[in-house]
Amino acid sequence: MDIIAGETLQIFFLGTSGALPSISRSLPCILLKWGSHDLIFDCGEGAQRQMMKARAGFSPEVIYITHWHADHFLGIIGLLQTMSFNGREQPLTIAGPDCVHEMVADIKRICRTRIGFPVESQKVRAGDILMYEGYSIRVFETDHGIPGVGYIFEENMRPGRFNRERAIELGIRPGPLFGKLQRGSPVTITVDGNERIITPEMVMGPMRPGRKVIYTGDTRPVLSELADIGEDADLLIHDATFDHQEVERAKEFMHATAAEAGIVAHTLRAARLALFHFSTRYTSTETHVADARVHFSGEILAPDDLTVIDIPFRNV
Repeated sequence: MDIIAGETLQIFFLGTSGALPSISRSLPCILLKWGSHDLIFDCGEGAQRQMMKARAGFSPEVIYITHWHADHFLGIIGLLQTMSFNGREQPLTIAGPDCVHEMVADIKRICRTRIGFPVESQKVRAGDILMYEGYSIRVFETDHGIPGVGYIFEENMRPGRFNRERAIELGIRPGPLFGKLQRGSPVTITVDGNERIITPEMVMGPMRPGRKVIYTGDTRPVLSELADIGEDADLLIHDATFDHQEVERAKEFMHATAAEAGIVAHTLRAARLALFHFSTRYTSTETHVADARVHFSGEILAPDDLTVIDIPFRNV
């Protein structure tokens, strides 16, 4: 049984602009911190400086790229150089859709100086499920005019609630055996001279869902791709490049509006919606939030750069 011992889950919005940087917004980059694990989703220019400003450290295990438009990957070059100068030794994987192997080879050639740690490439396709200890990454197809994917971070199921009263009824004294049962191991006790095996199922409630975060990257709405795998997300980070007045432009450039992001969040029953990838034509996101609220009644965020949010455990 995989046990989750209360790991924190934080989302750092390191860059929230779309296509071009602005004075206040850097290019797309999301850092997900789960316990001691750091994952980056897209890596726009200046990512390493944003990580410094956020005091987020330089220890990503994987960089997941959604598609090969420059605003989503050019920051990898500077980040690799910075980590190498800082003495990093552990391997780094760059995962992405078509051409990832060629792109990573090109990135390493552009760096010129030797990178002091292994950099590996991994091709992902829609439908892939990448399994790690304690969580998985699901890959789904996006609709942006070039090969592209989105990613779903999904924590493993959590143990049920520990029934302390029931454990005591069965003859277990409060102490280390409680913890052993909570960690999924049976215990043996002696009651009235007889040995008794107590299994976790006897004192634990039903398994509880882990947390789920969806990151779409650049895309038109793709509800058909998310219908069976994206429901009940704790956070949906969705392309909202344009407001509703520019819906035709959104269709032309294969992006989404904030209103469309709201529809997706409502349909998937997301707990929170974070609008993302704002066009530099906008100096305020108030209209975006209002557009999304027409369709989605949950919490709506329009994060500034360096915004950090915590994803709590579900109350189930």
